[in-house]
Amino acid sequence: MRETLASNNNAPPPNETAWINAHESLAPRWQSSALSPLAAIPIAISRVNQVDAGRLDIEMSAMLKEQMLKVFSVMKPGLLFQYEAELDAFLEFLIWRFSIWVDKPTPGNALMNLRYRDERATDVREKIRTGLEGPGLTVYQKLWYCVATVGGQYIWTRLQSFSAFRQWGDSEQRSLARRAWLIVQRIEGLYKAASFTNLLVFLYTGRYRNLIERALRARLVYGSPHMNRAVSFEYMNRQLVWNEFSEMLLLLLPLLNSASMKSFLRPFSKNDSSGSAGDETLCPICQTNPTTVYLALPCQHRYCYYCLRTRCAATPSFRCSRCSEPVVAMQRYGGSINTKKNE
Repeated sequence: MRETLASNNNAPPPNETAWINAHESLAPRWQSSALSPLAAIPIAISRVNQVDAGRLDIEMSAMLKEQMLKVFSVMKPGLLFQYEAELDAFLEFLIWRFSIWVDKPTPGNALMNLRYRDERATDVREKIRTGLEGPGLTVYQKLWYCVATVGGQYIWTRLQSFSAFRQWGDSEQRSLARRAWLIVQRIEGLYKAASFTNLLVFLYTGRYRNLIERALRARLVYGSPHMNRAVSFEYMNRQLVWNEFSEMLLLLLPLLNSASMKSFLRPFSKNDSSGSAGDETLCPICQTNPTTVYLALPCQHRYCYYCLRTRCAATPSFRCSRCSEPVVAMQRYGGSINTKKNE
């Protein structure tokens, strides 16, 4: 130990400018790492939150539109139909004016704990803790957002309605209206293709739900890092279950035979005795007085020819609606015509 201390004491002292040279060589690296935008914490925003926020904004616009229509319900019917595009644009402008323009989230974003952040502000000099820090949208971004969402949708809706009313697509092949209609269709196709591509990129990266947000570099981030979603999905789950159940019924009901089901449920019916004791001169199927009377054999009950023939053709084992006996044949009332069921 003493030998080591002695050897260190014998070492020559460093130069007076050694610390200064080391500081000058390491200072640029320290400043670049401290002020570089790459020092921001990478964050992942839930894609479900962003999609739900957009859907809630659409529902909010629909609710406001419904209330607006109720105000003018006493006026002439169909009066607001020709001004529907202007009404939608006005409601969208109101939502933009009292949310994004005043640096507040839209109703859907507020429920999903989201806000817009300007991703172009790459010079992050403040202290980063959660990665959600960053300035909001600038004035130009807000104005362009209004122009694209409110003005763009209004102009496109009016252009489509005007072209459909003027029948640009049915004009001559070389007319100016025909060319304008083809240009409109091509623009619409390109926009749909770009929107689909943006959707795939959004599902992969989780940034920018639509083309407007991508063009403006307006990203949705969490407003508070310690806040859960304020939307309950119990009603949505019940609605999804009911929709699936109704679709299953719509698929299975056409496959069931109504006559067979009625004959199966007739013994459990409470009004069976009263129905059998009714007027036997009426057709038990259509409940009208038959013009061409046919008898079901062997029970001899009166039927319309069309009702009895269609039921016998549809159901091989058709049973009488009054006595539930199998119908073997049908005979014209007052005549000698005997028609079998399998003819």
